[in-house]
Amino acid sequence: MEQTDVLIIGSGIAGAVTALRLARNPKRRIVLVTRARDPHESNTRYAQGGIISRGPDDSADLLVNDILAAGAGASLPKAARILAEEGPALLQEVLVETAGIRFDRDENGDLEWGKEAAHSRRRILHVGDATGQAIIKGLLNALREYPNVRILSNTTAVDLITFPHHSRHPLDAYKPIVCHGAYVFDRAARTVHRSLARVTVLATGGLGRLYRNTTNPPGARGDGLAMAYRAGARIINAEYVQFHPTALAIPGAEGFLISEAVRGEGGVLLTPDGEPFMHKYDPKWKDLAPRDVVARAIHHEMTEYGYSHVLLDIASRLPAATIRSRFPTIYETCLKAGLDITREPIPVVPAAHYFCGGVAVDEWGRTSIANLYAVGEVSCTGLHGANRLASTSLLEGLVWGTRAARHIEERLTEEPEAPVPGREDVPPWDESGLTDDRDPALIQGDMQVIQNIMWHYVGLVRSGDRLSRAIRELRHLQNEVETFYRSTKLSDGLIGLRNAVEAALIIAQAARHNRQSRGCHYRVDSVDTGDRLL
Repeated sequence: MEQTDVLIIGSGIAGAVTALRLARNPKRRIVLVTRARDPHESNTRYAQGGIISRGPDDSADLLVNDILAAGAGASLPKAARILAEEGPALLQEVLVETAGIRFDRDENGDLEWGKEAAHSRRRILHVGDATGQAIIKGLLNALREYPNVRILSNTTAVDLITFPHHSRHPLDAYKPIVCHGAYVFDRAARTVHRSLARVTVLATGGLGRLYRNTTNPPGARGDGLAMAYRAGARIINAEYVQFHPTALAIPGAEGFLISEAVRGEGGVLLTPDGEPFMHKYDPKWKDLAPRDVVARAIHHEMTEYGYSHVLLDIASRLPAATIRSRFPTIYETCLKAGLDITREPIPVVPAAHYFCGGVAVDEWGRTSIANLYAVGEVSCTGLHGANRLASTSLLEGLVWGTRAARHIEERLTEEPEAPVPGREDVPPWDESGLTDDRDPALIQGDMQVIQNIMWHYVGLVRSGDRLSRAIRELRHLQNEVETFYRSTKLSDGLIGLRNAVEAALIIAQAARHNRQSRGCHYRVDSVDTGDRLL
């Protein structure tokens, strides 16, 4: 059993920034856990496009307007204002000055500003097309300079420790829910430990792996959402799952993200016959329309005309040397798959990309459970509303990671003697009576069932009938998985499967409940056509 001041679950930008800001107090003990063997492995690592700052002809008001427009009327203005006003200064202080991130500059040495869909100004900073990778590398390098921070990789959170649920004292049943840490699974030793903390921060990222086609890495399976839900936290906007319009559609390289920045730099979507089509769906923005519009447009073209994919042409828009310089990762990845993007268009399809909903938090990252914070994609600050504006996610993780750390530090300073439950108060993990060993084939098979259900019935285009069927099938599968879970020794795969079916049900039920099409939640049987439909 381990006791610490702050337990952070997740090592992406939001979790790393929270840890980094708290670590400045040498008295503060911080434990950061991640299920990945390499702490760099998170959704942050795969963020190609960039991060918002404030361009030369930009302002906080302009960014707020763009966020609210993209969010289809469901973005919280207060959250948008916080991001727009605090974000640029924090980017300079935390990412540039502390983490040493060197954003791209032009031949004159000036910052190179990119533009992406639904942005009215060039305001995106990038490090080639591997911005997230550069950011997380810099943040983790900075974290290692602090001896009061322990990074535990290959460690999967199983469940939050909450009172009264895990308390041994019957009178605690009359008290509000309080989080005291988490049970964590050491994947190497295959043992579960109690990690007790005065404050716990969920920073577990997203859930794209619930879908058959996704740009997300294997760990994005809804772990934090499911744990918070089981603990009793408030979940909001769960129906809003954003699909990226352009994932690579080449055998052996499926799901690789083709950044929105490619369209921002002039890339045009074409049918397989070479005809542009976005003007039919959004005459004003065309290929730079919001992601939900572009993704549904591609989906409609594919289903209406039987295409297996559409094409994204950048080869005829930019010189080959510029393409190789601006998009080196995309160029190299496609080249390895047999495609030269400087000479031919890129086959693409939509894929699950970003979760706009999540654990409800306030402007400081506080959840509805005492002592539990949530930051990054697992949280719902209200910023993204029904559809995330491109490149806001990294900045949100930076801003709310900083804000959560600030609030936590103030609390812990004011409450220096706040008690942490002792060994006698929290029961150890009990695996007695578990006779079955994990079966990877069963776990993989059930995960594929979830992914197919979500893709076909809770995907880009939804209906009441599809959603009802999804819920019936997911409930049946959840019963099977829970029986399996209760009789089987733990593994990371089993923990993820249990969380995945829970998270899938949360999304499907929210989608069925919301009969209005809005943003990335599109229902063909909508009772109200909402703000922006095809």
